[in-house]
Amino acid sequence: MPARFDLSDPTFDVTAPQVHAAREDDWYVETNLGWAVLRYDEAQAILKDRRFIQGNAKWPAQNGIHSGLFSDWWAETLLSLEGEDHARLRTLLRPAFRNKTIAAMSPTFQKLAHELIDGFVERGEVELVSEFAEPYAARIICILLGLPEDDWPQVAHWADDLGKSFGVNVARDVPVIEAALTGLEGYVEAVIEDRAANPRDDLVTTLLQAHTDEGRLDRHELSVALVFLAFAGMETTRNQIGLALQTLLAHPDQWRLLGERADLGRQAVEEVMRVNPTVTWVTREAVEDVDFRGLHIPAGGIVQVISHAAGTDPSAMPDPAFDITQVRPPHLGFGAGVHHCLGHFVARVDMSVALPLLAARMPDARPDGPGEWLPVSGNTGPVRFPIRFTPGTRRDQDVS
Repeated sequence: MPARFDLSDPTFDVTAPQVHAAREDDWYVETNLGWAVLRYDEAQAILKDRRFIQGNAKWPAQNGIHSGLFSDWWAETLLSLEGEDHARLRTLLRPAFRNKTIAAMSPTFQKLAHELIDGFVERGEVELVSEFAEPYAARIICILLGLPEDDWPQVAHWADDLGKSFGVNVARDVPVIEAALTGLEGYVEAVIEDRAANPRDDLVTTLLQAHTDEGRLDRHELSVALVFLAFAGMETTRNQIGLALQTLLAHPDQWRLLGERADLGRQAVEEVMRVNPTVTWVTREAVEDVDFRGLHIPAGGIVQVISHAAGTDPSAMPDPAFDITQVRPPHLGFGAGVHHCLGHFVARVDMSVALPLLAARMPDARPDGPGEWLPVSGNTGPVRFPIRFTPGTRRDQDVS
């Protein structure tokens, strides 16, 4: 019988051989945070099974956090809400994240990516996180929300600290998280007040004015939603860009191909998220006793879908090797079912723009040392990722 995994251990790696070995033995394994789902078919089935809810509402309590600013805010986010409250908020927020709306922003994303690359391409070296991934992700969030782009360093700082909410060291980081939450909440509430008095063509105004048969967002709901969107959107995109380059640079032929064929940008995003997702496990909680494929999960039982193990499951992907030309079954990096990530179009479009441009302008890029990385459990990604390449390479490229 496989060993019990400790998902909270900062040294645990969800991509390790022991995880793959456990997947060969069975579709699940016990962990300190419930059962881990390791195979694709079972993972997809559980994520879409209405006998399970998101389960993230218990995350603070699972880490010994039972009260306080962070715990209270977490309970109100879209990630934690269920049932009618969750459906109503998604209905009100969804129009701002339509594929057509986000796709129309591709030229803006492309211009921003070129601007950032121009800042380091002549040097032949870049610290990817601070010089590209973070400003790119943060400035896009500012553009989407209608915030001054010059505010991106402060927004990014708050988002970085709030991102610790998803980390395995969350209990230790509560003071930092709550300080960032206070700062970002105050900033967002000032923006809401301004847009109420001075409407603009931006997302905050759209959400203030949005309503359906189910009503509209009140100011508090809008504040909670915008704070969550600002930090979750920035943090996940920044991390996923770093993970994408980690993967692509380990496959130089794929990196060169992406630089030559911008049309593979969208597929590259899907393939990277299949094999190296920033969200390494997706939580679900049983709302009733569930007997599922030989496993009894009592009401309140927690399951963790291990994204990498499911995405590289050979029973669902006969040839799971990394290949950006392949079309695969849908990966689980954005979740699935009623809690499928609301901002997935934003992430897909901004990364599908950025990755081909980076590959085109740094065709011989390679890591400059190991860098510094978050634990490969919980939400993962780079803290620092230095890269070297031949300086001055410029290949103008449009992404359509």
